Amino acid sequence: MRTHISWIYVAVVLALVATLATPGRTAAQDVPEFDVIVHPDNPVTSVTRNELSQMFFKRTTRWKDGTLALPVDLPRSLQVRDVFSRAVMNRAADAIAAHWQQQIFSGRGVPPTELESELRVIQYVRDHVGAIGYVAKGTDLSGVRILEIRP
Repeated sequence: MRTHISWIYVAVVLALVATLATPGRTAAQDVPEFDVIVHPDNPVTSVTRNELSQMFFKRTTRWKDGTLALPVDLPRSLQVRDVFSRAVMNRAADAIAAHWQQQIFSGRGVPPTELESELRVIQYVRDHVGAIGYVAKGTDLSGVRILEIRP
């Protein structure tokens, strides 16, 4: 019995090593990138992933100059939302939605405003000095500014 389990263990380890050693696309290549955008008058030029996460979880509600922070989200149906959620908030978009459902139910908070498209996010950010949003890299960003994301 013990020998049988050992061989299974060896087979699993070898399969894992073979999978990791296989050349080809990496997970990062399969994930579309995103840009975090703010109003052009916002004096902030960069944020850490943690600062960004705190804004989107609404734990930080103001920019350093005192302006109200207005995070805006995209629908969960867009892949860029899940990519952003995983990269910045360390959770899948569905897990974050569940978090907000608990917050709403307990009366402790409401999620960021959700807009139906990247175009609407750009328009909202352009119209609100404290707004912050994200869109897929390569989107036309006329009238807004990209924030650098630091580790």
